[in-house]
Amino acid sequence: MIRPALASAATVKSSKSVDLGILPVWNLEHLYPAMDSQAYADDLAKASGGCKGFAADFRGKIADIATGAHAATILYQAIQRYEALDDLLGRIMSYAGLMYSGDTTHPARAKFYGDAQEKITAASADLLFFQLELNRLGDGVLEKISAAAPLVHYRPWLDDIAKEKPFQLDDRLEQLFLEKSVTARAAWNRLFDDTIAALRFKVKARELTLEPVLNLMQDPSESVRKDASQAIAKTLQANLRTFALITNTLAKDKDIGDSWRGFKDVAESRHLSNRVEPEV
Repeated sequence: MIRPALASAATVKSSKSVDLGILPVWNLEHLYPAMDSQAYADDLAKASGGCKGFAADFRGKIADIATGAHAATILYQAIQRYEALDDLLGRIMSYAGLMYSGDTTHPARAKFYGDAQEKITAASADLLFFQLELNRLGDGVLEKISAAAPLVHYRPWLDDIAKEKPFQLDDRLEQLFLEKSVTARAAWNRLFDDTIAALRFKVKARELTLEPVLNLMQDPSESVRKDASQAIAKTLQANLRTFALITNTLAKDKDIGDSWRGFKDVAESRHLSNRVEPEV
């Protein structure tokens, strides 16, 4: 007899709207002080210049380096530079992505994220050749020179990127895929995120964003869960054409990419990126 009474009291309490005050937000100052900070601008310029300099030093030269004198040392130093640039690009995009995710409806954050994405994609295009040229080296070349110090340090990474070799295209096509991603897959993902963030779901007298309504789907009260599910269904139904277009476009975009790269199964590229065997 006690349990139903306790459950009822908990239901009443959880169904009420509670003012939680100012909620916690991410502290991103360990990455950059602010979106308009000089540190961020400096790193963006450093990344662009560094990628261009790397391409000038090594593009089209990896095969000759790998078969020349001091191959292991020179490639080791090249990979060190590549690693540092890749880390810097990741730092910039992590900051931009987290700023945007913190409030996807904020116009300044949305523009900041879009600008960062465009600039980092352009910088990444200057690094694209490196893994492609490493994977085009003749059988046994990398195995031989990476068997001892100092290049042996990067042997696991070299073995890892070799898994991509059967599905790689020539440099120009890879660059096209990379640059078009900003206006293709990434753009449609952005449209989905922006559309979802702007939606409001009416539950009884309250208009809520998606996350609070999804939270209500876990409410102990069946009636609360029902109201939440109906609100979600009604709002998504009203936006069905937009979400259908996004989904169908992303599916076709993936189909084109898989076809060009030679993936035989819809999940094969995901297995490869996760480094997991299909059976697993």
